[in-house]
Amino acid sequence: MRGDTKHLHERLRAGDFLALARGITIVENELDGYGSLLLNLRENIRVPVIGITGPPGAGKSTLVNALLHYWLKENKKIAVLAVDPSSPFNYGALLGDRIRMSEFYTNPNIFIRSLATRGTLGGLSAKIIEITSLVREAPFDIVLVETVGVGQSEVEIAGLADCTVVALVPEAGDEVQTLKAGIMEIANIFVVNKADRADAEGLFRNLRMLAHERAGDAGETPVIKTIATDNTGIEELANAITTFVARQDAIPDKRVHLLTEKCWQLIQRERMKNISHNKLYNELAEAIQRDDFNLFAFTKNFLEHSV
Repeated sequence: MRGDTKHLHERLRAGDFLALARGITIVENELDGYGSLLLNLRENIRVPVIGITGPPGAGKSTLVNALLHYWLKENKKIAVLAVDPSSPFNYGALLGDRIRMSEFYTNPNIFIRSLATRGTLGGLSAKIIEITSLVREAPFDIVLVETVGVGQSEVEIAGLADCTVVALVPEAGDEVQTLKAGIMEIANIFVVNKADRADAEGLFRNLRMLAHERAGDAGETPVIKTIATDNTGIEELANAITTFVARQDAIPDKRVHLLTEKCWQLIQRERMKNISHNKLYNELAEAIQRDDFNLFAFTKNFLEHSV
């Protein structure tokens, strides 16, 4: 792109999906024009980012599909960023979510992009903050981010999304108490998916109790039963998302908090960019042979010489 991204920005803002796909590729791989593309984004565009997260098997992709059907009936334009586990061979996304959402692939009101985690923790892509901001530059009504099902480390979605939906299934009922300190703490909305299964009512009651315990000035966290395969509860879920986002928009401090979390992650990544994992491994392999090896002293010295 030779550093000139003005034309790409114009196409993005006009809703050109090809330009958006090209922009994501530039950002994800830090290609020529990466910096100027990001520096010219309009952060004040209010397009809500909705995170769908939860452990493996919770039916997150089915929930996303059902929400897409519902919002299309309301003439919404939606972007979906589906974060897939990286291929162990080339670090690309495995594209599982894109295959599952194939019925929407040619819909002019839906943009779907699979992103690879590329080994990052937290269930998100390494460039998810930048890519989400880029997608919001296009004329979408909603941006959905579906994370990899990696359990409690998915809490990073709370620093990205305006509303975080945590999906669970009845089989997770006995695990609710152990999840309190992790993924359960980030939920703005709980979903008991596959609610026609045995033990669904028990999980629903447990989540309601947990929501009551966590209740603050903003009230209790909604707990919604869904059967995503037949759209049961999807309208209630969509309405709960809309209500939560509208409430957050009315509290400026909430937005500043969310931007602070994003900025913090960007600063951390910038500070770490000169640190080589291979160099760290090699120096540790050598240092650990010494009798006086101390991890904290090693780390301090390594950082001082990596600046």
